[in-house]
This record gives sequence, C-alpha cells and structure tokens, in this order.
Amino acid sequence: MRESKFQNQRRIGRDLARAAFFMAGIAWVTNAGFAAADAANADAETGKAIQHANTLSRVFRAASGKVLPTVVTIRTSTNPRGYGVSDRSGGQNPFQGTPLEGALEDEFEGLGPRQPGLHSFRPRIHPEQGMGSGVIIDPSGVILTNHHVIDGADRVTVELGDHRRFKVTEIKFDKKTDLAVLRIKAEEKLPAAKLGDSRQLAIGDWVIAVGNPFQLGQTVSAGIISATGRSLRQGQWTNYLQTDAAINPGNSGGPLVNLDGEVVGINTAIASRSGGYQGIGFSIPSNTAKWVVEQLLADGKVQRAYLGVSIGEPDASVARKLGLRHGEGVLISEVFVDSPAAAAGCRPGDLIVSFAGQSTNGSRRLQSIVERCPMDSTQKIIVIRDGKKLPLSVVVKPLPDDIQSMGRGPSKRGGGSLGPRESFGSKMLGVEVSNLTDEIAKHLGYEGTAGVVITELDPRSIAAQVGLRAGAIILQVDRKPVKNIEQFETAIKNASLEEGILLLVRTGRGQRYIVLQSS
Repeated sequence: MRESKFQNQRRIGRDLARAAFFMAGIAWVTNAGFAAADAANADAETGKAIQHANTLSRVFRAASGKVLPTVVTIRTSTNPRGYGVSDRSGGQNPFQGTPLEGALEDEFEGLGPRQPGLHSFRPRIHPEQGMGSGVIIDPSGVILTNHHVIDGADRVTVELGDHRRFKVTEIKFDKKTDLAVLRIKAEEKLPAAKLGDSRQLAIGDWVIAVGNPFQLGQTVSAGIISATGRSLRQGQWTNYLQTDAAINPGNSGGPLVNLDGEVVGINTAIASRSGGYQGIGFSIPSNTAKWVVEQLLADGKVQRAYLGVSIGEPDASVARKLGLRHGEGVLISEVFVDSPAAAAGCRPGDLIVSFAGQSTNGSRRLQSIVERCPMDSTQKIIVIRDGKKLPLSVVVKPLPDDIQSMGRGPSKRGGGSLGPRESFGSKMLGVEVSNLTDEIAKHLGYEGTAGVVITELDPRSIAAQVGLRAGAIILQVDRKPVKNIEQFETAIKNASLEEGILLLVRTGRGQRYIVLQSS
C-alpha cells in the first residue's frame, strides 16, 4: 500500500526526531567524557604542583638542617662608663631600623622630651647588654660575625644551638668590612658551616637567613637574592647582597645560606622605617668574608693594597663631554700626590677599563680587585685617555692609615673672612670666583692646590642646582687648567652652556667632574 503524502511527512519527522535525540545523547556522553578527562587532568596537574612544592620544602628543610647546628647567639655586656651622651632625635633610638636597634634600645628609653639641638646626659648605672648572631666556620671553635655586634663590649659569650655557653677567648676584627672572628674553647669538635662561593649567586636565587631575631631563638626565613653589588654609603669597603629574606634586629652576624646549605653571606643591615623587616636586607658576600677571615686568622689584621685615586662612574653628561661611553669603566677625578697611581702616570680624566687583566665596570669592583693584590706587585692597568687606550704599569702599595684624608679638603673651615681679593663674576654660571692665594688656600685647607675659589654663588643659578657651594675650588674648565681668574674668564668665554661646560671641582669630599648645561 502506498503511503499518503501526509504519512510520508510524519515518518520523516519521526526519523529526524530519533536522529536528533540520538545525536544529543552522543553529545552528552562525549561532554561528560571530556569533563571527566579534564577533571582527571586537573587532578594530575595539581598533584604535580604539590609534588614540586613538597620537593622545594624538602630542599629548604635540608639546607636549614645543615646550617642550624652551626648558628650561635652572641651576647655582649659593656660596663658602665660614667655619663652617656644621648642623640638629638627627641628621645628616639637613632639606630632604629638597623640591626643595632635592639642592642641599644634601653639607652634611649625614658629620656623624655628635649629641646631641639641639645644633647641629654644621664648616668649609666647598669651594664649595657647586646645581642647578635654568628656562625661557626671551623670545628675548633672559630666563629664569624659582624664587628658591630661585639664592638666596645667588655664581655662576650656565645650560646650554641644546644644551649651550651662559652666565653669568647679571642676577638679579631676588621672595621672596614664590619666583620669579626671570635674563638671559643670546646672539648670536642663543633659543627661548622661551609663558606660557599658568592660569585655564583644571581638575582632570583633562593636563599635563607638564619639568626636570633628579637631574642626569639633560632629562626629561619626564606627569600631570594634581590640585587647584588649594593652600596650603602660613600666610602664603604663592601658591596652587599640584597635579599628579601626577613632580617630583623638580632639577625646581625648570622648566615645567609643557599639551597645547598652553604653560607653565601653574613647578614649585616636592614632598610626599614619601622625598625623591623620591610623587605630589604643586606649581607656581606661570603667571598669577602673568606678573604678577611684568612688574614685575621693569620695576621690579626687585614692588609690592603691601594692606587691613590678618587674614582667614580661618570654620568651620561660627563661621559659625553669626556668622549667616553656611558657605563664603561671607572673615571679618575683625582690622583693623590706620591701615590702608586701618580708614579704610574695616571691623570684626572683617565678612564680605567682594566686592572690586573680584569674588567672594571664599577668603582667598588676596581677597589676590590686592587685591595687584594700582593703588596709591592706590579699590575697592568689600561686607561682611556683622549679617546685612546693607554697601557700603564703600577706598583701597588699598602693602604695608609690616613687614606681618608688624602686628597681631601678640610673637615671644617677656620673662622674669619677671606680678606681682600680680586674677583671675577660670571652671570652665565651665577658664580663669582677669586684667585686661590696662599692665604685663602691655607684658610680653606687646600694648600698646594691650583685653581680659583667660588666666593659668591646665586642660589638660583645653574651652578647651585648641581650642588656647587661657596668655598669649592674650580680646577679645570673643559679639560683646561684654570690657575687664576684670567684663565677662568677666558675658558668661560669660549664655553657654551647649550653644549655643556665640563668642570673639575674640588670640595671637602674630594675632586669630581660635573657638567653645567642649560635645559
């Protein structure tokens, strides 16, 4: 029997409905399968992440386990010494935010308000107590810590991790690097930490800091190396490691440790406005500590070689005026009289790019290379002078004790006026200069210096904006010596503020190059 047209359409509709239902079922099963697979994959990824986290935890645990037995607490006591002089900070601890804050906290309590600018005095009745950390570096009882932890103490004791206490029998220190070596006598060999190679550290490497913060007992904190080669102040002798591992008062002298359990730094300072951890701490690199410890144990002091120059990294404007590439080498701004550098023929304006076969891409790096050279050894030095590389030979000598005063101006000026003087005023620079007579040079403490002295300065001038002050000596203008006001006037007339005027100046902080340029 033939189907009617209506029956045929109904049959087709039913077939399509069955097919749609079937396809929907397949889609549901497929999606459910995908969902189950996604869940399984997610569980697997979570498992892997947990496994990795647990692996890192085990690494931290192993590194901590290696170093914790070697970390000690150092306690100091200082006898009363009559009257103590407080600070000018209105009763606040001037060491707030440094590792010394906890050690000196009692000194600044209860002093009450003071008049600004005045010192307060009070008798020291009780011994002053201090505390820090240290790390055993030799089984015979040699301990490494910071100098400031034990500085001025009359009694120093060491408490081991197992709570045994020992009196310190010997102290040797180096103030320039803020490191000290202590010795105790134990009946048996003590656990000792290994000093690692701090040169292998890179920004982002995991480290842990160990010490006794806030007298809580042995504490471990973790973080990364945030920076290397940090300088904290002018004239320092150490380039620091910077870390975000929590360092607090009491951590001073404790170790900074890599994931192999090796000591790569000695925790020394924190940067803080609150006195506690704020994410920035500083450690002395272990390679510096090795060099210092070796000399302290052998000779009781650290001997350094020196060149006898004032150096710095030229900024972009100074580099351009000297025809140098910015960021290359170390610029000599002053050569001290009768120094190894003077004997070698170094000059102000020379750029040191290599010393003893090593590149010098920073003033602290150069200083570190030089100071570790054998005494009286001849070293090759390469400088850039007038755009050309020039090899020189220098015989390094022991660093004099009065190096800080070499080539420097006076720490304070004498009273009275400079007396009658011939002068020249430059409206372009906003300065007035006078001849540097013997009388004026003696008055300012610049005997033997040839130049002109700034006697008047417009506080709104371009010279004032770069930090020049009355009493500064101008030695050169655009690399030309100016020994009197006539030479200075001629040099200024031929100079251009638009192109920039390069000055070599001398102040109480030494010599430096600056550029005066209109904006």
